[in-house]
Amino acid sequence: MTGSGDNSADRGDTIRLVLVTGPSGAGRSTAIKAFEDIGYEVIDNLPMSFVHRLVEIEPSGRPIALGIDVRNRDFNAQTLIELIDRLTRNPRVDLDVLYLDCQPGVLIRRFSETRRRHPLAPDQSPEEGVEREIDLLGPIRVRADHMIDTSDLTVHGLKEQVSRWYAVGTAPGLSVSVQSFSYKRGLPRGLDMIFDCRFLRNPHWDPGLRPLDGRDAAVAAYVTADPRFAEFYQKLRDLLLFLLPAHKDEGKSHLSIGFGCTGGQHRSVLMTELLANALAETGWAVSKRHRELERRAAVAAVASGAANGVENA
Repeated sequence: MTGSGDNSADRGDTIRLVLVTGPSGAGRSTAIKAFEDIGYEVIDNLPMSFVHRLVEIEPSGRPIALGIDVRNRDFNAQTLIELIDRLTRNPRVDLDVLYLDCQPGVLIRRFSETRRRHPLAPDQSPEEGVEREIDLLGPIRVRADHMIDTSDLTVHGLKEQVSRWYAVGTAPGLSVSVQSFSYKRGLPRGLDMIFDCRFLRNPHWDPGLRPLDGRDAAVAAYVTADPRFAEFYQKLRDLLLFLLPAHKDEGKSHLSIGFGCTGGQHRSVLMTELLANALAETGWAVSKRHRELERRAAVAAVASGAANGVENA
């Protein structure tokens, strides 16, 4: 790059910062310890008002893992979103937001087994605290670059996942996040590339396929039978395999790709699954998310927990 402008990113002093967050009980403390084990400088529960000072100091040369959740003294979801946006715009910061997710029922069980009080409901039941926190963190969850669902993970399994994605010097240099979404709910934040799948055959109009999603074989068969599908998929796969090395060579550490359709249930989910698998098969580190399916699952889990609470009352 030519020019005399003072761009700190060009001076090689970029700070690699992973912001680790998620609901209480999802394993943030375990993840933070895992980051420390793989060579990160770890700072846990730093007040958000101090983070701007952290990125102003001279980099130590080590990446930083910063733990933030509702237990932070000045925690506020909107403030955290604004902090993420400021860090994303800062040329000195290479930011990655890692969200540790977990099914509400599992969180409730963990609090019950340990007899810990939920930080958002210290004098009430864990169910109430979990429900409040999931609702509070919803906008941050959508903003995350990577998500690890810890519902079925052991402590060892979570550490292995963190090491796989973030170990210094072992990653391929560029991690890829592929996600599906509904245009009716708006574009997810932080996407680098967006592809519209609404021109493909829509399973919504088939009563037998409507309740299913793009991970189902019947839905896949229906969408891939569209005469335009094969060419669309092949050209898109070739385009991504051409672009990813270029982004890696430019020094990007992560790239987020979105596939959208009307409801975020069928076509975009299928494309996300197929492209994520295709990229992983060629050696790229890929994570995948389905925003609308995750929303539905979270709502259903909370509703189920509330129903069980009523039955057991």
